[in-house]
Amino acid sequence: MFKKTLLCASLLALVSGVHTAAAAVSAEDAAKLKSSLTPLGGDKAGNKDGTIPAWTGGQTQPVAGAKVGDIPVNLFPNEKPLVQITAANMAQHADKLSEGTQALLKKYPDTFRVDIYPTHRTATVPTHIADNTFRNATNCKTIAGGASIENCFGGLPFPIPQAGVEVVWNYLLRVEAESIEFGFKNIVGSADGNHTLATRNDNFFQHPYNYKDGSWETWTKNGNGEYFMQRFSTTAPSFKVGESLVIRDKIDPQTPRQAWQYLVGQRRVRRAPTVAYDTPDFVASGANYFDEVQGFFGHPDRYEWKLVGKREMYIPYNNNELVTAKVSEAFDKFHLNPAKVRWELHRVWEVEATVVSGKRHAVPKRKYYFDEDTSLLALMDGYDSKGKLWRTSQVPNFFVPAVPALLAKQVTVFNLQAGTMSTVQGLNDESYRVVPRKPETFFTGDAVAADAAR
Repeated sequence: MFKKTLLCASLLALVSGVHTAAAAVSAEDAAKLKSSLTPLGGDKAGNKDGTIPAWTGGQTQPVAGAKVGDIPVNLFPNEKPLVQITAANMAQHADKLSEGTQALLKKYPDTFRVDIYPTHRTATVPTHIADNTFRNATNCKTIAGGASIENCFGGLPFPIPQAGVEVVWNYLLRVEAESIEFGFKNIVGSADGNHTLATRNDNFFQHPYNYKDGSWETWTKNGNGEYFMQRFSTTAPSFKVGESLVIRDKIDPQTPRQAWQYLVGQRRVRRAPTVAYDTPDFVASGANYFDEVQGFFGHPDRYEWKLVGKREMYIPYNNNELVTAKVSEAFDKFHLNPAKVRWELHRVWEVEATVVSGKRHAVPKRKYYFDEDTSLLALMDGYDSKGKLWRTSQVPNFFVPAVPALLAKQVTVFNLQAGTMSTVQGLNDESYRVVPRKPETFFTGDAVAADAAR
């Protein structure tokens, strides 16, 4: 079935005049992953100013101190900010700030600031991920005009990206544990500075693309290229208790997402085909779009992706302290508590997304900034139909030794025009754990219905 749908997508791409496949890099270029580049494709060397150090293997030493679940509370508890960027001095640092970050500084000049800490290149890579990434460099290709991939498994598909859509696939297929469990809260901030708990949920993720014993052949044969499975159950507020959502994402461009929703009032499971793209996210009271979850969530086919290039930028990084803080400490009225958010200077891939001709999206243009060491998304700016900056998202990564890797879950989406914010999959006052793989039947609508009937 997967091959058949890929063939249809490829024929469609031919008709529309776009390339159906993009070649992998040469063996000579791939060899740089074992010399001048990190195993995931970042430049191993530091920058000329010495403000970005060389990568020396990442965070390989045990992290001392308390943990919340599997997350160490603070990687660098004795460090102080090197500089604090405010509305008053932002002009001196503008070349390293995203447009969205500058907009927040201007909008909230009395409370929002950017605390810059020493840069730590903590990104580390499990050996099997590094081996798979090296193999992918010469084998993995985009097909169907970038709408799918081929011959990739178990590591970054494109460690030396040649196109914007390859950077996006790197994020969708980023380093993850095989299976994790965590609770999360979605918190909505209104224009008057009040906060509301939209939902609190018990949540389960599984990442078949990252199975240690898998391969391209077994992954696409047994699971049709499913790379993400999620199931959660709502525990608050009271009128939503018991609601559930199941999501399964795959590389098949014809059916990239399947979703099922259980509504307590209807006492039945139904398919939820609209849980994607720019549908308002009902799990967060509609305060953000579904594809803004985790910064970007879903299939890349709605946009054309332009790889602008690599640049140095201040981005939220190594934010263990933020994601393990209590809710009362993690938030200010109109944004995250700046005293808890750690920003560092890193090199990022800048990717510009423009909605594909003939398709629609509420946010027709976006700019994404992905960390070079991990391919994790750090910041996103969204523009309205008139080209005016409308939204900006912050995705604070955190280090988990149990993987080991830097990970991204929580995102805060700011609607700059409405003056609101939405934190999605907030880990504050929750617990995150790496767990053994579950049977994939756990992530089905039938399993949700069976549990609801008990």
